[in-house]
Amino acid sequence: MNAASGPDAWRAHATAPRWLAPYRERLERAVNAIAQGANVAQALDAQRAAVDPIRLAAGTLRFVEAAAQPAGETYESFIARTATVPSRDNRHDLFNGLVWLQFAQLKRRLNELQAAEIAAHGIGAVRGPLRDALTVFDENGALLRAPAALVEALRRRDWRSLFIAHREKWQEAELTLVGHALLDKLTAPRKPITAHVLILEPDEDPVSRFSAEHLVGRPFVPLPVLGVPGWWPANDDLAFYDDPAVFRRG
Repeated sequence: MNAASGPDAWRAHATAPRWLAPYRERLERAVNAIAQGANVAQALDAQRAAVDPIRLAAGTLRFVEAAAQPAGETYESFIARTATVPSRDNRHDLFNGLVWLQFAQLKRRLNELQAAEIAAHGIGAVRGPLRDALTVFDENGALLRAPAALVEALRRRDWRSLFIAHREKWQEAELTLVGHALLDKLTAPRKPITAHVLILEPDEDPVSRFSAEHLVGRPFVPLPVLGVPGWWPANDDLAFYDDPAVFRRG
């Protein structure tokens, strides 16, 4: 790991941002393990051993070094065939592993759909609508349970209603980032960083929404996450939202 992404930088990042709440304790343990010489696969697998087994069709999930994946076999197919997640020594793969540990059933479903689609159609010049939707969510997805006023404003891309007029309603909302690339990008926060949000009912299991039929319709809604009240100090000044390059009307 280079100095900019080394243990000290990761540890500092783990202490504050609201979006890291589901992952903070595991991230801190992983960072400590890496600081003591573990690689990312080892740091993740040590925590995997401490949780209930994550079961895939091929067996109990483990994390392995990226070199374990054979040349010529796709990443998702390798996971489905071996129940192992190849992990490089970088933040991107660390966050991917943390999402597996925190939201195992969701990640399992994403992998099942990807692997089945690859088995059925192979790898072409383009992914196709289903694999494209799966990849978008896996990399940049988020789950949102929120009052109706927020949901309606988000669907309309009515940012002033979403973030200003109904600002207090965010206290009743639950936004969870599950895209590992999104989490990685937020280690260097920038206003344009956007999540692809799946809107859920209050008690809805997100896994139930991940069917091929539902996903090909691209049911995700874009959300500039640093606009969420309480998630970024700069948005306390409402002039933060006077930026048409980011907060464009739908």
